[in-house]
Amino acid sequence: MTKKEIAQDFLQLTAKGQSRKAFELFVADNFKHHNAYFKGDGPTLMTAMEENAQKNPNKIFEIQRALEDGDLVAVHSRVRQTLAGTDLAVMHIFRFEANKIAELWDFGQAVPTDLVNENGMF
Repeated sequence: MTKKEIAQDFLQLTAKGQSRKAFELFVADNFKHHNAYFKGDGPTLMTAMEENAQKNPNKIFEIQRALEDGDLVAVHSRVRQTLAGTDLAVMHIFRFEANKIAELWDFGQAVPTDLVNENGMF
């Protein structure tokens, strides 16, 4: 399995509410993340992902593209928390050690109702 496939499987599992399984399969013991809204350890992020999936059982998560370069993987996705919600453009950047996710950055931006850019966000 490539790092790009691991990153995508990790995100798909967490979006479906299976964050514990995703962390067991794919995350290194020394994992850290950089989400500004949570402590930087794995258990805190895993719980937050699990709670988000429970709160938003109809979440739409679509991977648009994924890039792999050495120990880094970037995944660009479209996320909608609820069926009537706003689309979000989300970028996850993963750093791997020995085919395990050791570090994670994530960024999101709501797609504006009046999108000025004719190329869109996806």
